[in-house]
Amino acid sequence: MRYPRVIAHRGGGCLAPENTLAGLRVAARLGCQGVEFDVMLSGDGVPVLMHDETLERTTDGAGPVAAQRFAELRALDAGIRHGAAFQGETIPALEEALALCAELGLWTNIEVKPSAGRDEETGSVVGRLLAACWQGDGVVSSFSASALAAARRAAPQFAFAVLADAIPAAWRERLAAGACQAWHCRADADAATIAAVAAAGIPLACYTVNRRDDAARLFAAGAAAVFTDRPDLWAPGEM
Repeated sequence: MRYPRVIAHRGGGCLAPENTLAGLRVAARLGCQGVEFDVMLSGDGVPVLMHDETLERTTDGAGPVAAQRFAELRALDAGIRHGAAFQGETIPALEEALALCAELGLWTNIEVKPSAGRDEETGSVVGRLLAACWQGDGVVSSFSASALAAARRAAPQFAFAVLADAIPAAWRERLAAGACQAWHCRADADAATIAAVAAAGIPLACYTVNRRDDAARLFAAGAAAVFTDRPDLWAPGEM
């Protein structure tokens, strides 16, 4: 199962508005081989790139994402809060992001990020869309076990990753229960546990790593990849 060593967090890390097409383009220009982004449903059930359940932090809008239709979300500015250079950047639909990742040759981690009470619905909708238009170069993950299970039922042909803050002692059982092929966890996982997961042939990726020395420690322990807000810290050949 292929993992790039350095994965740009939320599209382009802190170098562009998060979860936007601009972020994906920035990551590609830097030489990133892989990106991660979050997917949530609009009020009318369209999968869009969004991390927060509310709009204030990353857009010029306000209120819950789930309370607005896609057309309303599309009219918002998702770039201005990052800087004037990105003014006018829109909230992308998942289908658009997948098409751009394919065009740019980017490995993709699709994190299913359901708003409250929409776990299974979000996983199912995302899974069906992936089955229809994704080539599968990457992995699907989620903190929500029910969302991940729903996505897997809709698109069992793809790779899935458990996403959790920490790796429990029963990590093998957790992987098996979710029919997952990889593990994503915080960067403070201890070296012995990372080594045990790696020795079992399971790719492990750690978030969010914004220092090269921290990444080097994790790679030495056996981590396959790191998620970073600072993909500019690495040269293209290192990613």
